[in-house]
Amino acid sequence: MHKVDVDELFQGKQSKYALVVGVSKRAREITQKMEEEGVVSDDKPVLIAIDEIKNHEMSIFEPDDDEL
Repeated sequence: MHKVDVDELFQGKQSKYALVVGVSKRAREITQKMEEEGVVSDDKPVLIAIDEIKNHEMSIFEPDDDEL
């Protein structure tokens, strides 16, 4: 089982909502890419996306309050 330390992922983020949305969007991108390339993986796309964030391979952009 893959254990995720949410506090570690949340470090430096303003919003848990932004973290969840960012992970889900990246997981969808990974799923689409795997389908297009015909790749079969035992790893779940959500866990791959979480690992990418944890390893700083991907970052989540959070707009400032005045940009909303």
